[in-house]
Amino acid sequence: TTDLMDICILIFQHILSNTFYPEPQRAIGVGSAFEGWSPREEDIVYRVLVPLIPPPGHTFHLEMDTSGQIPGRNFSIRVELACTCPREQQGENTLCFLHHPEEQQRGNEEPTFLNTLCTGSYLDVEKIARWFYQLVSASWSVVPHSHIWHLVLLPSSRSCKFKLTRGRESLTVEILFGVREGDSDIFVSSQHTESLFTPSTMWPETYAVAEMRFFRHITSQVPRDSWHLRCLQLLARALVGFDFSTYTLKTIVMHLLNTIPVSGWHR
Repeated sequence: TTDLMDICILIFQHILSNTFYPEPQRAIGVGSAFEGWSPREEDIVYRVLVPLIPPPGHTFHLEMDTSGQIPGRNFSIRVELACTCPREQQGENTLCFLHHPEEQQRGNEEPTFLNTLCTGSYLDVEKIARWFYQLVSASWSVVPHSHIWHLVLLPSSRSCKFKLTRGRESLTVEILFGVREGDSDIFVSSQHTESLFTPSTMWPETYAVAEMRFFRHITSQVPRDSWHLRCLQLLARALVGFDFSTYTLKTIVMHLLNTIPVSGWHR
């Protein structure tokens, strides 16, 4: 799945080169499907997080929500113009909108980053999702896998979700979008919050990438016959239908993996 997404991202990057739209980075597989413990194999959703970096002449600034109305740590992503004069002077094809506002105003007559993917000065999750749906739909025909897999787009307001089918085989992929916090494995992402309503400019903090890498590290350390993932899978499967979060269960198992020696996780 990540190989397929890597091909798609390369195509997206080619389409978006020399534009003033965010640049998608290499997809990162996250969640139970990539950690190896999906509760129900028949309902697996392959979730990938696609980091976004600002286009030339723009910067992303994270602003933490302090209202306390939505549980967890949530952020807005303010988009600001950045000076690109040095790059312009070096002959790069980059116009500094910060110091050439008349060019930016002229550009407003055509679709641009700020007036298509933002609400006010803030990155809009739902607009990003619609934009990604358009990218996937427009580029699928040139993806090498397109003659093997049939693409069906699925509705989602805060992600790009689709099903790929080949005969009786099918898989569901959900693309989440994120902005990295510094150089860490922590992102703000397009995932839903625990609230019934999440504003389209709200981006909850996610540790999904760090968690995936934690499980990958543990798997490289434990004995071959380790049952830690199987244990997590069976417990998660048993809790399906109960009012107990599988994420809470995963957090407990991660704590145990940090406290019980790896030699103890085998049959």
